[in-house]
Amino acid sequence: MTRKLGAGLLLHPRFMRWRSTLLPQLAFPLPPQDGRQSETALRVARGTRRLLRRLRFSTVTELPLLSGRRADLVALAEDGAIHIIEIKSSIADFRADQKWPAYRAHCDRLFFAIPESVPVEIMPEDAGLILADGYGAEILREAPEHKLAPASRRAMLLRFAHAAAHRLHGLTDPEILSHGPLG
Repeated sequence: MTRKLGAGLLLHPRFMRWRSTLLPQLAFPLPPQDGRQSETALRVARGTRRLLRRLRFSTVTELPLLSGRRADLVALAEDGAIHIIEIKSSIADFRADQKWPAYRAHCDRLFFAIPESVPVEIMPEDAGLILADGYGAEILREAPEHKLAPASRRAMLLRFAHAAAHRLHGLTDPEILSHGPLG
């Protein structure tokens, strides 16, 4: 028996079975739309992503990591280098978050991105620093390099690729989102 999809498309039972057994194992949800990000953080992310695009990086926001944490921004360079950018929208945001050192296990370079209202002096010296607003950003301090192990790089590349592909699919096929993380 076939199942009717939108626009008159039919789904064969063999594909329904495959979808229900395989796809949940690959779940990469869309970035949370839960209001956790302040307007300032969203503006900093936008400006930072514009800078990274000019530098020929591809970016994914709110990427779940194997450690169970979630990176604010993950940037992938053409040569496979992986950067994580932790966004701090205020002094209180920075002081309340002590999990950022764990992100180093998932990237080659770790940066903080901050708005002009956050003092540069409070940011750790052993991470890169980006100053951003809603229109653009500037790297104030390069991040030290700490190369990922090959297995960790492969795992991050796969997470990045799956997240990007599933989010793109969600944009072109919004009905798929009503079926759960992967439809």
